Amino acid sequence: MRNILLLIADDLGRMTGCYGEPAIHTPNIDRLARQGTRFDMAFTSTASCSASRSVIFTGLHTHETGQYGLHHDYHHFMTFGHVETAPALLNTAGYLTGIIGKVHVGPPDVYPWALREASMTRDVAWVAERAQNFLASARAADKPFFLTIGFVDPHRDLTRSGFGNDRAYRDIDDHTFSPDEVSVPPFLTDLPEVRTELAEYYRSVHRLDQGVGLVLAALERAGFADDTLVCFLSDNGAPFLNSKTTLYDAGVHLPLIMRVPGAKAGVANPNLVSFVDILPTFLDWAGHDVPAGARRGRSVLPILQDTELLADWERVFGSHTFHEITNYYPTRFIRTPRYKYHRNVAWQLDFPFSGDLYGSLSWEGIRNTEPVLIGARALKDYVRRPPEELYDLEADPREVRNLATEESHHNVLLELRAAMEAWQRTTDDPWLYRDGVSVRSVQHHLSAGMHLPDRFDFDPNDAGNR
Repeated sequence: MRNILLLIADDLGRMTGCYGEPAIHTPNIDRLARQGTRFDMAFTSTASCSASRSVIFTGLHTHETGQYGLHHDYHHFMTFGHVETAPALLNTAGYLTGIIGKVHVGPPDVYPWALREASMTRDVAWVAERAQNFLASARAADKPFFLTIGFVDPHRDLTRSGFGNDRAYRDIDDHTFSPDEVSVPPFLTDLPEVRTELAEYYRSVHRLDQGVGLVLAALERAGFADDTLVCFLSDNGAPFLNSKTTLYDAGVHLPLIMRVPGAKAGVANPNLVSFVDILPTFLDWAGHDVPAGARRGRSVLPILQDTELLADWERVFGSHTFHEITNYYPTRFIRTPRYKYHRNVAWQLDFPFSGDLYGSLSWEGIRNTEPVLIGARALKDYVRRPPEELYDLEADPREVRNLATEESHHNVLLELRAAMEAWQRTTDDPWLYRDGVSVRSVQHHLSAGMHLPDRFDFDPNDAGNR
């Protein structure tokens, strides 16, 4: 049988040992990377929890599925009813499907896992026990399985600087870190408040890592390790400014580890892969055909063991529209090995703060420094962004020097802008704008002879279109 185990960390980013974080303890995740393929250039489409998960489960971008932002509470974003999802497709293929822990997408009839044990617990021992029961059910049913584990760690809790560390958990080693031990990532400012939060964050990451180890041990005990594709990833970047909710690399450049039975171990794969590629990979592994055009992504199994960059794996795209319903900031991006292009559709708006980041102690520390910098980025540049951003990531990996208006990079800008627009048209993106209006919304007028000025925004000082 060809089983699938998907492990999703919540707001982890690349904060693991195998991805170069020197101070954190993630031996189980690191071991999984040594046993399989570590994709070094994997990208989600959007750095928002529900939206990113919908990309994983649909193989489509959020502007195609309606899962524009957070699903829960009053945000209420939903995936369209006609969209085929991983649990629906694999149910049809004869798989026993299940999800344990955080779900964060909906509605349930679009995501019809046969077993749905939704929980926001950080008790990773309970999660592993439920996984063990599911695996026993799959054995009894004599069916292949697709099991998703949605860990809550290392997401923030509802306090100002907490990460679920205010209680004791069974069957784990609760390793604490001092603020002096942490490594402040380059997208943050080295301040006492930031170090305090990172120390608590590390503790939550360490608990997540032990949860991964417990679930993988359950898989081994059940006798499924040799016929199960194991996939580990994070839904988006770490829950700090300049990362989560942004399309900067700290928010969307993420871990993706796959251990595939029979494949070579210890592979570091440099190809640019997207989370829209995950569902096609699962379907390929399961031997389930997908009609051409039904997914934006493609299976990574044919390139799983490649250690060189391939010519047709050099581009990924992303699409963000909302985080919370009050956090409207539609942006699209294209990423190549060297360059990153952002199109900020509603650039006249201030970039919004999500509630958890605005209330954090790290932001309070940052905003009360002089000058106010978020990492190397000036606060004004973080909040008030131009219509286009272009970064040379070889020279500027922190994405702070915008080259969009520099003549020396004008041809690169034109090339990536054109590629972005072509992708938006292919994906029928409602946020492809001309003259301040959605091209999709006026398409029928264009065929009737209306002229749409070739500019992003409407200009009230030059309103003519003739």
